[in-house]
Amino acid sequence: MSKRDYYDVLGVEKNADDKAIKAAFRKLAMANHPDRNQGDDAAENRFREANEAYDILKDPQKRAAYDRMGHAAFDQSAGGAGGG
Repeated sequence: MSKRDYYDVLGVEKNADDKAIKAAFRKLAMANHPDRNQGDDAAENRFREANEAYDILKDPQKRAAYDRMGHAAFDQSAGGAGGG
């Protein structure tokens, strides 16, 4: 199963500023928090997905890497740095 685009997860444009990203995350996190949706697996999955997206997009270095390479920038199975 492929991961959704982090910008799509949060419902923001790729050129969104930090404030817009944080606001979108907070809205999703509040709406889908497990404490508010006990027993709702779909809400829990949305909450996890929003957390994952925000973790990447809130950090300028991680966001830049994601913008360049997408999910592959953080895929552990993609291999390490090449030697020369």
